[in-house]
Amino acid sequence: MTEMRFSEAALFVMEQLESAGFEAYAVGGCVRDMLLDRQPHDFDIATNAVPESVFQVFGEEHTYPTGIKHGTVTVVYKGENVEITTYRSDGKYTDHRRPDEVHFSTSVTDDLSRRDFTMNAITADKSGRLTDPFGGNEDINAGLIRCVGNADERFEEDSLRILRALRFSSVLGFGIDKDTADAIHRKKELLRYVAAERITAELRRFLTGSLAGDLMLEYPDVFSFIIPEFTPCIGFDQKSRFHRFTVYGHIANAVKNSEPDEIVRIALFF
Repeated sequence: MTEMRFSEAALFVMEQLESAGFEAYAVGGCVRDMLLDRQPHDFDIATNAVPESVFQVFGEEHTYPTGIKHGTVTVVYKGENVEITTYRSDGKYTDHRRPDEVHFSTSVTDDLSRRDFTMNAITADKSGRLTDPFGGNEDINAGLIRCVGNADERFEEDSLRILRALRFSSVLGFGIDKDTADAIHRKKELLRYVAAERITAELRRFLTGSLAGDLMLEYPDVFSFIIPEFTPCIGFDQKSRFHRFTVYGHIANAVKNSEPDEIVRIALFF
């Protein structure tokens, strides 16, 4: 078992659901962060309880339907929000961002199989026992970002995952699995379906990571797709003894060799 540092609210939620006869696991980013010995900013709980049952367990005065269409409600305990989502499988993603419909499930493995990357497809019970059907803990230990199942399908479902993969790589210092990396290149044009503000949010976090410059050099096709002004910079020889890089190479290396200050890196990036 892995020692986990759950928040008081997360433990309360899991214990209350279990006392009512339901399963309850911490899931996703909070488990990943604890396995990396980082304190999570928030906790998500997966359960076989449907939203109506969650309302009954915690009472309507402490429970809010923050994403009821997708099976998510939020419980507030001592000022801390804990998101609780019913196990589910997803239907088609015709907009390449969100499922058209969801189907509640009684299987935690069903729920994990719909997630983006193996490192985010792990649950932990309140004792620290892991459910990890896709080898996410092994990938965390190896410093590797890998899609759950078929990478092309994961990006077709939600194209924001392309930028999330790059952001996680930059911030965590992880490599990207070859199949996942190849799919990023193939599916980059799906980023047209992502709202500009979501792209901006991912880029701002991406730029503060240790691998931001390296990833810019590795994925120029992705960054030039979302910022077309980069396109003529790629491969542009400055024909000067004072510039050993192309224009795009100069930008990427400036980012790479600067302090990871968000404002400074945004300035260098643009």
